Amino acid sequence: MAIGGAGGRVRDLDGMLVALVGGSGFFGKHLAQELLARGARVRVCSRHPERAFRLKPLGGLGQTQFVAVDVTKPQTVVKALTGVDAVVNLVGAFAGDLDSLQGKGVARVAEAAKAVGAQALVHVSALGADAASEVAYARTKAEGEVAVLAAFPSATVVRPSILFGEDDNFLNMFGGLVSKLPVLPVFGPDAKLQPVFVDDAAEAVANVLADAQAHGGKTYELAGPEVVTMGDLNRRIAKAAGRSPVLVELPDAVSGAFAALTGWLPGAPMSTDQWKLLKAGNVASGVLPGIDSLGVRPRPLGLFLDRWMTRYRKFGRFGVKAKSA
Repeated sequence: MAIGGAGGRVRDLDGMLVALVGGSGFFGKHLAQELLARGARVRVCSRHPERAFRLKPLGGLGQTQFVAVDVTKPQTVVKALTGVDAVVNLVGAFAGDLDSLQGKGVARVAEAAKAVGAQALVHVSALGADAASEVAYARTKAEGEVAVLAAFPSATVVRPSILFGEDDNFLNMFGGLVSKLPVLPVFGPDAKLQPVFVDDAAEAVANVLADAQAHGGKTYELAGPEVVTMGDLNRRIAKAAGRSPVLVELPDAVSGAFAALTGWLPGAPMSTDQWKLLKAGNVASGVLPGIDSLGVRPRPLGLFLDRWMTRYRKFGRFGVKAKSA
């Protein structure tokens, strides 16, 4: 039964203990805030739980817990999940031993969740998950989905598109670039993306947990309400930041060659795998149920962009002219 909270916020997860494996990342921290607001107790499980310590004042006394865990070490996973009601697996990476993290590592989380008697498991995959992909990231994401459902058949899989938010590494990377560079290359200008607001994705996952039985065994695509190209995205960010860099849209052949020649260097803007993922696009298939099926009406990027890009304008918000009365 839903319980009304402060300000009328529904506390439909009141008292539920939810473990967020990999919860110290961007999505994990936003999801934790959503769960705390809805009354859940949150256990942040991560190799670096200290990265989520800013969550401490956001919950009540005893509502938030931090535990060190490494999904490549099974004994730490079982220990971290002991006593939980539900588990959300958010572990993911673009580099390193992806099979240990997104393949076998995911299986360990699902097996541990089952062993400790968790009633629900949500696995956060990715919109580009593809078992046939030559890119390790996409392939292991797909393999992880299979492993999760094999170990925990009533698990729910969510495939978010690129997540955006005020504190992300996506919009802010482009905002920083347009504010510093007079000329900016645009890789894959025609590549299509369907970014989703991180707080909308967090609400969707929380809604799954609020009615896990109804969503068990299903896979959902979490995408935003609009499809944009990389070229359009760069232009919109530049305009919101009040900047006018020369945007040079690179042909695919040039983008691919650049990634191949420089992608292995530390700090390179794009690796070969990242280029392949970008070229493939990141748009919902429409075959699987979407975020609306989880009771969420996703908000468009344009609702936030002007406000968030203020920091990248010349003189920041002090350079914004006040509107006349």
